[in-house]
Amino acid sequence: MIRAVMLRGTIIGAAEHLGVSAPGVSRLIKHTEESLGIRLFERQAGRFIPAIEAGPVFDQIREVYKGVENLQTALGSLKKGEDVRLSFASAPSVAQFIAARAVRSIRTKYPNLFIELDILKIEETLDYLLLERGEFVIMSSPLDNPAIENTKIASGEILAILPEGHRLAAKSEVTIDDLMQEPLVGIDPSDPYGAILAQPFANAGIVPHHTMRGRFAQTVVSLVRHGLGVGLIDEFSVAEVYMPGVVRRRLAESTPIEIYAVAKRGRVISNFAGFAIKRFRKELSEAHVHWQIED
Repeated sequence: MIRAVMLRGTIIGAAEHLGVSAPGVSRLIKHTEESLGIRLFERQAGRFIPAIEAGPVFDQIREVYKGVENLQTALGSLKKGEDVRLSFASAPSVAQFIAARAVRSIRTKYPNLFIELDILKIEETLDYLLLERGEFVIMSSPLDNPAIENTKIASGEILAILPEGHRLAAKSEVTIDDLMQEPLVGIDPSDPYGAILAQPFANAGIVPHHTMRGRFAQTVVSLVRHGLGVGLIDEFSVAEVYMPGVVRRRLAESTPIEIYAVAKRGRVISNFAGFAIKRFRKELSEAHVHWQIED
């Protein structure tokens, strides 16, 4: 109220400024002056003018409000993500479609947040987290390290992918035996992600013989799209409604794949990172609606 009287110069003006009654302002000013034993304002023809001797008090009040305004500005910027960086990474399979959807949601909530998204293989993840280059990584397998915390955020399945027009596309689901009769495109089973894709073969007691291999899920999809063979892929790598040139079929030998948010143990992540992980969890859980099995 003291500041409002300073700004408006009258009791009525201060009351309007604060949205309170004028008598209430008048009583508080009088009570404050009497309690402090000092005169804050000179009364001149109905106007309240800061008393000269109270100058240092008013200077401090100005500084307090300047600090409050700066705080409000900082809080407003923080809510929008201004001057803040969110760094995280994703495995290539999740990055293809899911990451973009998650980032879109993050951008909607924090329009001015600077987002840095890296694409990492599992062998690159440990250094990335321990050196704190980013806050978390979305991976298709957990890291076995005491300095790392793994949180499962989604489950999916391995699918068969075929070139458009392929003879197996007439089936509602395909088997490992079906795929073994065709040129097989895949990823080296010694690679952690490749081992996941090779699991259905291992479960059937079969060693897959690839005619062609790539390093990333996107490469496998591209090779299949161009008619160079058939393959297995996780559903998140093909979680798009329209995948021209590629036919997706369920695998008779159902094989799950799990997705993890991986972070440095003991590190307190930002609210932005926490929100991002929630968005990944949501987008991954809804990934199955972004593709449909062709008849």
